[in-house]
Amino acid sequence: QGYIGYDLQNALREELLDRGISKSAATVLTQVQVDPKDPAFQHPTKPIGAFLTPDEAKHLIQQRGYQVVEDAGRGWRRVVPSPQPRRIVEIEAIRLLWDHAIVVACGGGGIPVVENPDGTLEGVAAVIDKDFAAELLAEQVCADVLLILTEVEKAAIRFGKPDQEDLGHISLAQAAQYAAEGQFGVGSMLPKVEAAMRFVRANPGKRAIITSLDKALDALDGKTGTVVTFA
Repeated sequence: QGYIGYDLQNALREELLDRGISKSAATVLTQVQVDPKDPAFQHPTKPIGAFLTPDEAKHLIQQRGYQVVEDAGRGWRRVVPSPQPRRIVEIEAIRLLWDHAIVVACGGGGIPVVENPDGTLEGVAAVIDKDFAAELLAEQVCADVLLILTEVEKAAIRFGKPDQEDLGHISLAQAAQYAAEGQFGVGSMLPKVEAAMRFVRANPGKRAIITSLDKALDALDGKTGTVVTFA
């Protein structure tokens, strides 16, 4: 969070200066509370860290109790849980900055923490999905739009097939149907669509958009992107 936030806020600062805009950018190191009873803790799925040889993987299993998986034939990697975000700990600080700076927050999904019985917070080995963290942040700052940027201009059904269909405006019900049909990649587009669905379900009068960075302004103007609305 700190390193990437540093790069982002400096890039934003330079862009704002070039455009003659007097506004700061600030990074907030963000803790995100998760439930220690989240079922994800029983089924670690998120690969992290460097690729390992079989011997290195065996050593980490024996010495540290890590769980590892083979990752697409490229080697072995540690896997950790991916629990759902429940609360953004620094949300009040983010809200205070909101009117005075461009705030970079919840980087990488946030630092996952659990609350101890005495009220203290403790970090846990996990990775929170960044799309779900972004959706929670959008809700808690009362954002007008949830804009999720990815590598493609639009989400699609039957992706990669001759009859692929790019999606423009879709309703919450349509998005849910496509998700139930398995139309979206589990580790790629599905969490983005699910985050979009959560946002419009919680905010029926608002919209969520999935598009690429170079199409972001056009998508906000309603010219492209996959736009999810309540109806």
